[in-house]
Amino acid sequence: MRGISTVTMTRQTLSGDVWGGFAAMLVALPSAIAFGVTILAPLGAALGAKGALAGMLGVAVLGLVAALLGGTQRLISAPCAPAAAVLSALTLQQSQAGAAVEQILVLLFLVAVLSSLIQVAFGVARVGQLIKFMPYPVVSGYLSGVGLIIILSQLPKWLALPKGSSLWQGVQDPSLWHVPSLLVGATTAGVMVLAPRLKLKVPPVILGLVGGVVAYWLLALTVWPAWGSLEGNPHVIGALSADPASLLASMLSPWQSLGAGLLPRWELVLWPALTLAVLLSIDTLKTCVVLDAMTGTRHQSNRELIGQGLGNLASTMSGGMPGAGTMGATLVNKASGGTTSMSGVFQGLWALLAVFVLTPLIAWVPVSSLAALLTVIGVRMIDWHSLHWLKARSTRMDFGVIAVVVLVANTWSLIAASGLGVGLAILMFIREQIYSSTVRRKSLGSQRFSKRVRTAAERALLEQHGTQTAIVELQGSLFFGTTDQLYTALEPELGPSRRLILDFLRVQSLDVTAEHMLHRVRDRLHDMGGVLVLTRLPQSLPSGRNLKAFIQETGIADHESLLIMEDLSDALEWAEEKILAEARVLGPEPGCMPLQAFELLSPMTVQDREQLARVAQRSAFAVGDTIVRCGGQGDALMLLGLGEVSVSLPLNDGRSLQVATLGRGAHFAEMSFLDGQPYSADVRALTACEVWVISRRELEHALGSNPLVMATLMKSIALALADRLRQTNIELREMRES
Repeated sequence: MRGISTVTMTRQTLSGDVWGGFAAMLVALPSAIAFGVTILAPLGAALGAKGALAGMLGVAVLGLVAALLGGTQRLISAPCAPAAAVLSALTLQQSQAGAAVEQILVLLFLVAVLSSLIQVAFGVARVGQLIKFMPYPVVSGYLSGVGLIIILSQLPKWLALPKGSSLWQGVQDPSLWHVPSLLVGATTAGVMVLAPRLKLKVPPVILGLVGGVVAYWLLALTVWPAWGSLEGNPHVIGALSADPASLLASMLSPWQSLGAGLLPRWELVLWPALTLAVLLSIDTLKTCVVLDAMTGTRHQSNRELIGQGLGNLASTMSGGMPGAGTMGATLVNKASGGTTSMSGVFQGLWALLAVFVLTPLIAWVPVSSLAALLTVIGVRMIDWHSLHWLKARSTRMDFGVIAVVVLVANTWSLIAASGLGVGLAILMFIREQIYSSTVRRKSLGSQRFSKRVRTAAERALLEQHGTQTAIVELQGSLFFGTTDQLYTALEPELGPSRRLILDFLRVQSLDVTAEHMLHRVRDRLHDMGGVLVLTRLPQSLPSGRNLKAFIQETGIADHESLLIMEDLSDALEWAEEKILAEARVLGPEPGCMPLQAFELLSPMTVQDREQLARVAQRSAFAVGDTIVRCGGQGDALMLLGLGEVSVSLPLNDGRSLQVATLGRGAHFAEMSFLDGQPYSADVRALTACEVWVISRRELEHALGSNPLVMATLMKSIALALADRLRQTNIELREMRES
C-alpha cells in the first residue's frame, strides 16, 4: 500500500492532513462550482444551479473515494478543466441539435459512468505506465486546447451576452455587453491575478471569488437593485437545495430517465467517454509525476487509475461531477502540511460539510465571477512557454504538433486531437531515428585484433591481409525506418570484405524488416564467397525480446554463410585463423615445437639455445588442466610447444576475466621468471598441451660463469613484454573509443 502505509501516522501528520485538506478544499470548491455551472448552464438557469451542486459533490465524493483507493500521498482529486471541456462541449452540441433536456442529462450520466469504468480498465490492464509516456507536445497541445475551449466558452458568460448570441457577435457588437457583469468578472480576474503578489495565506481563487461577490453587491446596492433578489435573476447561480431528499432525487433521476427509454445512441456515449477517460487519466498521472519529483515518493500509476475510476463512478452515482488529480489543490495541500493520502480524505469530508452548510451562500455567487475565474484558469492552462519553440529551427516541428492539436481540439474533438498529436509525435520520432546513424564505427581486421597473442610474423600477415575482414559496430534501433540507411552503410563492405562481422552490443531493437535486410547481406556475401558473422547478440532488449533467439527463429542462421558468436574477440579470432590458414601460416601441427623454433629465443645463438635445452623440462597437460594458478609461487618461464591455453584474471565474485588466448609458439609466466613474485593470472589448457618449463634457479646454476646467455634471454623477454605492452595500449584505446 502506498500513501498511509508508507508514512507513520502521528498527531503531527494527522494535524497537517486535516489543515492541508481544508486548504485544498478552499481551492478546489470554487473551481468545481464553476465547472459544474459551465456544463449545465446551457440547459437553463435552474440546471446551472444543479451543476454547481454537482461540482461540490464531485469535490466531496471523488476526493474522498479516490484518496482512499488510489493511495497517492498528498494527491487531491476534484472536478477539473478537461472534464468541464468535454462535458460542456457535449451539452452544447446536443442542445444545438435540439435534444431534450432529459436526454442530455442521461447522456452526460452515461458518459461519466462509462469513462469511470474505462479508467478502472486502464488500471487493471496496467496501461498507467503507457499513459505517462504521452509525448510532451501532445500533452501541452491538449492542455492548451482545453484552456482555449474554456476561454471561448466563458467569455460570453462573463460579458452576459443575450441567450443565443455567439462570442463573435459579441466581439462585433459591444452594445450586447452587460457592463455590470463585465465589471464583476473583471474584479474577480484582477484579484486572482494580483493576489499572489500579496503573499496571503488565503488561496487566490477564494480571494477572487470574494472580490466578485463584493463587487456584485456594491452594484446591487447602488446601480442594479434587481440583483438583490434570487428569483428570476440569471446573473447568479440561483437557489440550491442540499437536503437529503433533493440529493436522493438527483441521484435517482438518471435511472428514472433510463427506465423511461431515454437511451442515447452508443456512439454518442462511447467516444466522449473514451476521450474523458484518457484526458482524466493523463491529468491525474501528470500531477502524480510532478508530486513524486517534489516529494521523492513513488506513486503506483495503475492503482491510482483504479482509484480515480472508482472515485469518479461514486461521484457520478451520487449526482456529482467526474474529475482527476488536480495540480493546484494538490500543491496547496502539500504547502499547508498535508503528508499522507488522508489529506485527500479530509478534503472530501470538508467539502461534504460545505455542501450542507454553504449552499445558501453559494446561491449568490455571480455567474460572471465564475466565468472570469474559469477564464483565468484557461489562460493559465495554455502553454505560453512553447511559443519560444518557434525561435529555434530544431523545435519548430514540435510547436507544429502543439498547434495542430490545439486547432483540431477546437474545431473537431479532444480525442481526435490527442490521436492526431500522438500520430505526429510518432512520425517525428521515426524521422529522428532515420537521421540518426545506426553504425557506430567501422574498422578492418588490419586495425583491430582478437585477444589471442600472435607472433610477429602472424601479426605482419594479419596487418597485410586483414582488410579482407570488416568489423561494423551497430547501435540504436534497427527497424523499417532505418533499414535502408543501414544497408547503404554496409554495401561498401560487401565487395572487398570476405568476412563481415556485425557487433550488436549497442542495438536497442530489431524488427522483421531489419532481419530481412540481414538476409540480403548474407546472401550477397555468399554469392561472393564471403561469410556474415553476428556477435554479441543481446539476450534481453529493452522491449524484453531475446535477440539471439529471434534471429535463430527466423531461420537466417540456418545457412553456411552466417555464423553467430558470443564474443567479439571470438569472431575476430575466427577471422584471423581464416586469414593465416589462407596464407599457409597455419597447418597441421607437427608435434611439440622444439625450443630452437620459438620466436622469443631467436636472438640467441645456437649454443645459447642448446644450454637452455639442457635445463628445460617438457610437461604435458590435458584439456581443462590448470597450468599456472594466480598467486602460486614460481620462477619458471613457460614456452607453449603444442596446443592452446587461456589466460584469465580471477575476480572477487568468483568469476574470471579472460585476458588472452595463447597458441603454439607463445610464452607465459615471464614476469615471475624476472622478479620471482607469485603468478599474476590463471593459465588453463584449452586443448591438450605440451609446455617447455625453464626454471630460473636451475638455469642460473647451469650457466655458472656464463652470464651472457641470461642477459640475452632477459633482453628477449623485455622486448617481448614491450611489444605486448604496446598491443595492450592499442586495446585500451579501442576500448575507450568503443
